[in-house]
Amino acid sequence: MADVVLVTGVSRYLGGRFARLLTAQPGVRRVIGIDVIPPPHDIGGAEFVRADIRNPMIAKIITQAEVDTVVHMNVIATPLSAGGRVSQKEVNVIGTMQLLAACQKAHSIRRLVVKSSSAIYGASPRDPAMFTEDMGAKALPRAGFGKDSVEVEGYVRGFARRRADVEISTLRLANIFGPGVKTSLTDYFSLPVIPTPLGYDARLQLLHEDDALQGLLLATVGPPVGIVNVAGDGIITVRQATRLVRRLSVPVPLCASGLLGRFTKRAGLADFSWDQMQHLAWGRAMDTTRMREVLRLEPEFTTRAAFEDFVSHHGPGLPGSAAIGAAVNALAGSAATVLTGAMNSPRNG
Repeated sequence: MADVVLVTGVSRYLGGRFARLLTAQPGVRRVIGIDVIPPPHDIGGAEFVRADIRNPMIAKIITQAEVDTVVHMNVIATPLSAGGRVSQKEVNVIGTMQLLAACQKAHSIRRLVVKSSSAIYGASPRDPAMFTEDMGAKALPRAGFGKDSVEVEGYVRGFARRRADVEISTLRLANIFGPGVKTSLTDYFSLPVIPTPLGYDARLQLLHEDDALQGLLLATVGPPVGIVNVAGDGIITVRQATRLVRRLSVPVPLCASGLLGRFTKRAGLADFSWDQMQHLAWGRAMDTTRMREVLRLEPEFTTRAAFEDFVSHHGPGLPGSAAIGAAVNALAGSAATVLTGAMNSPRNG
């Protein structure tokens, strides 16, 4: 049973909610939340300590507080919220290395819980219908959050070899949706006009934020579970999701995705990488047998219900005609630029 728990990333939405949830659990005597800025939300009875997991100082905090359980939630999915891709990678990869080094030296550590992601499986046309926990990606993520998640899990495996006495639970969470969470995918479905990969209709498997927190709680206060896929039942396709959010969609050649991603990022509308566009083309789904049998989690929300809850809180419906026109013209111009460049390339000369 967790006694003194350290939670990273408490200034972020899910981290703050989890810290607050953990303080209400019987048997948990003390919760320490760390982040580089004070949390803008209520974290309940948790103690906030301003610290950067990239700094070796984190080892002193763990040792002095005699922390026995670490919940690592500070693996950032969105570059904009981290201050850019460079900062995102530093927090995700270098931060995880420093945190695990501190845990390795601390004799009080008995359990490590890591918030990982389904992005570790990548997305390709060769993917199985369902990924189980013992399967690897057919095409490893090449950049962004997916690549960071692969590296983070690699460091966790190394830590497990060095500290065999520590119980480790790694939850590979599906894309999280809900009323309060903000991710690259929620930003994508909030665009005034949604660019969809031409000729594709990917399967999406989602997880409601409440079910994500419940899964992390079970992994923290319950028995260790190892690696577990966590997702809501069922799937929806990109086109079904677009209809549910009542947005116009514009089919765009997949080769234009990189340029469109840069356009939406510069416009401050969304921030999604090439790997995320691959996900929107090929989709991804996970087998959740271990979630029920080992983690003992029965999600309250299906994939469709999680998306509908997001829509109900963010307001379905079409934006004004001016916004639609501007977005369509921008998308069309971006696609035309890519296609013109392809036609004028030396290979086509």
